[in-house]
Amino acid sequence: MQPIEFAIFLQFFVGLIAAVNPVGIMPIFVSLTGHMPIEERNKTAYTAAIAVAVILTVSLLAGQFLLDMFSISLDSFRVAGGLLLLTIAFSMMSGKLGEDKQNKQEKSESISREQIGVVPLAMPLMAGPGAISSTIVYGSRYPGMHSTLGIAATIAAFALFCWTLFRVAPIIVRFLGQTGINVITRIMGLILGALGIEFIANGLRVLFPGLA
Repeated sequence: MQPIEFAIFLQFFVGLIAAVNPVGIMPIFVSLTGHMPIEERNKTAYTAAIAVAVILTVSLLAGQFLLDMFSISLDSFRVAGGLLLLTIAFSMMSGKLGEDKQNKQEKSESISREQIGVVPLAMPLMAGPGAISSTIVYGSRYPGMHSTLGIAATIAAFALFCWTLFRVAPIIVRFLGQTGINVITRIMGLILGALGIEFIANGLRVLFPGLA
């Protein structure tokens, strides 16, 4: 694998971590699974990881088709996705955990559902608009078979990373405390904001060549 290709996959991986903020979601995971025995909690973490991998992989494979179907250029979608990432980043830098990805109605409906690994953990908390738009942008920007397989492998690695975090979530939450999680959330928000600006800048550079 060439260094430039590895850098692309690494950037995508870091962008997913910033967009999803799995550390910030851990308290929500602990609160939703606090009544479960450890075996069921681990199964929920596994379900969430698999669901996230499936959702993002489908977004990767179908993203360009959707853009073509609605006659949307990649650069226009890149600007829109960048604005969306900025919105999420501002919420994260304000210390909001999950409020930008799950409204009150979705939260109340999800409490009574058994498959919380899929809803609300995988969708919309983890595989939310930010992660999905990032996946579509990278998949459309690097459409080759080798790049697609690499991005899919990166999604699998990200799902494995989230599964590992959720397995040890109770320990990490107790160790970091709410203050530590808020600090990490704000740092991830800053990274996500920078990634959103990068998306917007690249899109505008192509849509309006005179700006360059």
